[in-house]
Amino acid sequence: MTIDHESVPRPGGPLSARRHLGTELLDRPAAGLRVRTASQVGRHRRPFRSRVALPAGLLGSDALALAAAVVLTAPGRPPLTAVALLAVLVPLNASGGLYRSRLTVSALDDLPALAARAAVSVAFAVTLAGPAPLLRLAALLAAFTLLACLARGAVYALLRRARRRRPSPTLVLGAGQLGQRVAAALLEHREYGLRPVGHLDSQPVLLAPDAPLRLLGGLDALESQIRRKRIHHVVATEGTADNAATAAALRRAARLGCRVWVVPQLREYAALGRRGTDQLWGFPCVPLELPALRRPSWALKRALDVAAAGLGLVLLSPVLAACALAVRFDTGPGVLFRQQRTGLDGQVFTLLKFRTLRPSNEHESATRWNISQDHRMGAVGRLLRRTSMDELPQLWNVVRGDMSLVGPRPERPYFVMRFGQAYPEYQDRHRVPVGLTGLAQVNGLRGDTSIEDRARFDNRYIESWSLWQDAKILLRTAALMLHPDGS
Repeated sequence: MTIDHESVPRPGGPLSARRHLGTELLDRPAAGLRVRTASQVGRHRRPFRSRVALPAGLLGSDALALAAAVVLTAPGRPPLTAVALLAVLVPLNASGGLYRSRLTVSALDDLPALAARAAVSVAFAVTLAGPAPLLRLAALLAAFTLLACLARGAVYALLRRARRRRPSPTLVLGAGQLGQRVAAALLEHREYGLRPVGHLDSQPVLLAPDAPLRLLGGLDALESQIRRKRIHHVVATEGTADNAATAAALRRAARLGCRVWVVPQLREYAALGRRGTDQLWGFPCVPLELPALRRPSWALKRALDVAAAGLGLVLLSPVLAACALAVRFDTGPGVLFRQQRTGLDGQVFTLLKFRTLRPSNEHESATRWNISQDHRMGAVGRLLRRTSMDELPQLWNVVRGDMSLVGPRPERPYFVMRFGQAYPEYQDRHRVPVGLTGLAQVNGLRGDTSIEDRARFDNRYIESWSLWQDAKILLRTAALMLHPDGS
């Protein structure tokens, strides 16, 4: 769970680690410090039809191929066999990326994965529908693989035709040699469905007078150009994704609803075998994953948060009551401690905790970094902090939607301002709701530890988010609570 820290950082502590917070830094304008909310950013999503046409077409082609194969090779019990096969085949294909949208589409590229997953599905269907002759099973597998490959070939042919007729407006980030070559390839090969409308480059080279595309501005023009030209895709070139400003621009484009592709300078990316790696007329092309908040599984995360937090409040009600009584006798009236914290999109909310120490004033509460060694803390407060039971009221924050069970640590606005000035990646933590526990905490980054390291782990959590990762973090948190260290 998150641990509150409210004292002035000691010399050499996290505020001074790796980067000195000098006067000139604190006086500098906090560029990008104000994180706009989702409503302020707005979203310019690709048309729903373009986002679901290919997955729906591939799913339909697999279902038709499966039905035809069952009718041809197993006419005795086609409904049961077809349903059993489909129930296994679709999740397997989806997990293998066989329904995802791609730039380069080929039925022959899909053939090995289709055959392997069909074999697993046939084996599973046999256990449900009863034994069948080996020859019939082999015929079913061969028929489905062949029909599915042919059906996908037809879907891809229709897709290429549709892409040539109505390519999607695309921005190319980078106006160097690689950016110009990629733009030329897209203009010449319309089967990729991307129609470049211009370059964005903060340090542009001089484009030739007869260049097919013109420079539309720097990265600061990204949002306005996306809206003005109704951009659906953004292609980053020249290795600019390694640049902090470009990385922030790509994240902003993804939040606005664009599909983002990165064309790295290193061609060996194509040989990595990474799932999702694509190619664009011979150039390796890596799609950025959808932002965590836009994935369908995020709704399930929220449902699990509400269910688990609500159940926790009910089951732990005796513990909550005991803690409240202990705090009341130890520190007097005012059992709950309310403090302003920064959450999703920089929005401020009121975090709840059991009071472990009564600060002298609001300024101390808002700006003091750590109170673990404060002599004013009594025995009850020290016990609550050591066992993290002072954090239990935050379950109500989870139910309300202020927080999640797992996410970046919520920090006070004063420190968000200072850390945002000192560490460029710190503000990126606010792309998802804050949490009771997180990847940074379970890796020991609590208390007076490096803020830069915390931000790195928090952003790693966001970029690799999955429900299973949340489950692992919760399990590791439970293990850590069995050996509390009071931090």
